[in-house]
Amino acid sequence: MNRAEESLSVERREALWGKLLAWYAEHRRDLPWRRETDPYAVWISESMLQQTRVSTVIPYYERFLERFPSVSALAAAEVDEVLGLWSGLGYYSRARRLHAAAVQLVEQHGGEFPRERRAAEALPGVGAYTAGAVLSIAYGLEERLVDGNVQRVLARWFAIEGVVTKAGPRRIIEEMASALVDGVGDPGSWNQALMELGATVCLPQAPSCEDCPVSSECAAKARGLQSVLPELAAKPTP
Repeated sequence: MNRAEESLSVERREALWGKLLAWYAEHRRDLPWRRETDPYAVWISESMLQQTRVSTVIPYYERFLERFPSVSALAAAEVDEVLGLWSGLGYYSRARRLHAAAVQLVEQHGGEFPRERRAAEALPGVGAYTAGAVLSIAYGLEERLVDGNVQRVLARWFAIEGVVTKAGPRRIIEEMASALVDGVGDPGSWNQALMELGATVCLPQAPSCEDCPVSSECAAKARGLQSVLPELAAKPTP
């Protein structure tokens, strides 16, 4: 039995699901990609959102989908045109990999984003996070999604000690994420609710515990550790 199985009874999972999903339904931000369940649109949004602010991404996302409304349209484009639309968004290797993945999707998958995690992660630029996002949000599959926000939320909920980017704590967080999405009913909304909580309430500095719908379930808050966890690796001295 792993730590997730020890910590998450059916009753506790149901309490977390009910409280967080009800909060998300009422408080979630109205973002353009949340109006979509098309795998292509979800994939584009998640690729753009990596290391980039939501407010910055919105106009790029809308222009990109207007010009390339489908996988086949993106695959048929020249790389220079893709880079041109990406200009100003930064991390241009993302755009190159996005185009390469679109070509691979057309050539190997009939233009459809794979429904299996291993096949999805074989695409250029698609890692565990992006694969989990598309599979859960677009296809409704019970696949975990762990980004920085989810990592912080789960480290606090379960008072996970140790540097969260190291193998041991990271594995525990992944196990918790998998256990929580198992049986939730709406994996896409659940994963987005976790991210939304981390982005708007369970902040890195000064988390707004008074606004948190699941603060009563948070082990870090109960122990007064919400401003200490998660533990991050020390930044190298310049």
